[in-house]
Amino acid sequence: MSFVLDASVALAWCFKDESDARAAAALDRLSSTACVAPAIWGLEVGNAVLVAERRGRLTAVEAMDVLSVLRDLQVEIDQTPQTTVFGPVLAIARAQQLSAYDAAYLELSLRRGLPLATLDARLAGAATKLGVDLFRA
Repeated sequence: MSFVLDASVALAWCFKDESDARAAAALDRLSSTACVAPAIWGLEVGNAVLVAERRGRLTAVEAMDVLSVLRDLQVEIDQTPQTTVFGPVLAIARAQQLSAYDAAYLELSLRRGLPLATLDARLAGAATKLGVDLFRA
């Protein structure tokens, strides 16, 4: 079964000190199914890797290797129209006290009826409140 992939899960794959069983299970699931992420996903993950490189957490070569692996995964990027971004996404963000970025993942889960794979406790809590299933191994 497919799922919505939050950046927090993908970033746990990039840094050894952030490894997590749920993230490992999501990566394992990608060997047999695709996942989906909002258009912000690539920018969010790419920025976190860039910041990690700037702070010396990754070398430039390690950063490029990580991004190469992520690029080859079965991640479908949802092309959400502006009407959805400026409508339901912001409404969810406002109602759940989330950033618009986090609300984009939640809105996508709601719209597609897919579980959400996240390590973000606040986002997971909002998902649970709205009846969105969380990804389980």
